[in-house]
Amino acid sequence: MTGQFSFARTDEGQDTSFYLKMANRHGLISGATGTGKTITLQVLAEAFSKNGVPVFLSDVKGDLSGLAKACPPGSKAFSRVEKLKLTQFQPRVFPTVLWDVYGKRGLPLRTTVSEMGPIMFSRLLNLNNTQESVLHLIFKIADDEGLLLLDLKDLQSVMAWIGEKTSDLKSKYGQIHTSTLSTIQRQIFILNEAGGRIFFGEPAINIHHLMQTDFSGLGLINILDATTLFQDPRMYSTFMLSMLSDLFEDLDEVGDREKPRLVFFFDEAHLLFRGCPQFLQDKIEQVVRLIRSKGVGVFFVTQNPLDLPAPVLGQLGLKVQHALRAFTPAEQKAVKAAAQAFRENPTIDTETAMTELGIGEALVSTLDDEGKPTQVERVYIYPPESQMGPIEDTERAQKIMNSPLASQYQNDVDRESAYEILAKRAQEKMAEQNQIDQTRNAPSKARQGQSIGDAFVKSTVRTIGYAVGREIVRGVLGSILGKRRR
Repeated sequence: MTGQFSFARTDEGQDTSFYLKMANRHGLISGATGTGKTITLQVLAEAFSKNGVPVFLSDVKGDLSGLAKACPPGSKAFSRVEKLKLTQFQPRVFPTVLWDVYGKRGLPLRTTVSEMGPIMFSRLLNLNNTQESVLHLIFKIADDEGLLLLDLKDLQSVMAWIGEKTSDLKSKYGQIHTSTLSTIQRQIFILNEAGGRIFFGEPAINIHHLMQTDFSGLGLINILDATTLFQDPRMYSTFMLSMLSDLFEDLDEVGDREKPRLVFFFDEAHLLFRGCPQFLQDKIEQVVRLIRSKGVGVFFVTQNPLDLPAPVLGQLGLKVQHALRAFTPAEQKAVKAAAQAFRENPTIDTETAMTELGIGEALVSTLDDEGKPTQVERVYIYPPESQMGPIEDTERAQKIMNSPLASQYQNDVDRESAYEILAKRAQEKMAEQNQIDQTRNAPSKARQGQSIGDAFVKSTVRTIGYAVGREIVRGVLGSILGKRRR
């Protein structure tokens, strides 16, 4: 434990080091497809783990499960070891936990509707301003009524109840149009079919389970298999944002530490800001800036550094730039801008070098011991000590089954929440009305027409029948945006 680690080497044999205490100043791995970003991510994750720092990363290509297996003999990694004359290379297995929102290629990773919050939920449902304002009211009413929103059927049952009581609620909350409720319900149905039922619910992830070390002191590497989740970019980016939000909200202030409590790798980070309204982008930038004080480092992985807003890009301490292509005028302009983000080195033509880099080569700038950016260097990234590429499906299944967290996350928990509470209220109301009818020896209202309670029960059952589909993601930036927890 020296407080720093090396992850790359120049042609002259000089190692590129990174100070652990600067990891909460965040970082960037960028470059065109196929230039080596995934391997760089893997090498950095290994380095943090070896220094006792837990890691959470998204695996959009399905390659990073190889961290759970040692680099096999004969691997091409050894040719890089020989080329760079690495004397301390040691194939090893890293402590990993495999996660999957859908619960197929890892332990289920869930959150609740309440933790998602109306702002991020609106983004996920692609609601307009009017619909979003109504969704805010729905969350507010549920809060006031003590109706806990855990899964989608909870949200749908609350909406059905509100639809039956719009006239009663008008004086306190204003007019809520049933047509708007219907539109939101349709969007929830679509979300449900896309996986919302699976993702929303309990047990929700306890972020402290992500921040552990093994018996030997290696940091736990949490690998989210996002190969399926990534097929819906909006859901993927919202989920990753919700994880970042939970870290920001739940962790206490610790200031600058000798090493971070957790490093969070956000692959395909451009999706985070695509189509993002300015007010939400401002809040994301604020979280990235402030989460440093929680002891969390955020590393963005994307094709071009310009994928990130300038205020975010300006906060990143470690920059690893793989090759960029510059065939069109727009691409040449992007390369020039990317080169200007580095501190100039008089011995390197950064702009030209950026287009000449081979696979596994990069331009790198870090922060020195005093937090000052170092001059850009052209380097070769170390090979990973774990396996490059995914493990076999049988190995994956065994890994999931043997996880010490399996008993806590494998099985769904469905405790009493809005759906059960409202269904119980409706049943009690129907029973009370039936008792009144019998006492009066009058014809049952059930034969004369639907009571409000009867209509609610039928509406709720019908709604939930539509809703039980799959899974989604809970908003982010909750505490800043006023998210409520129960």
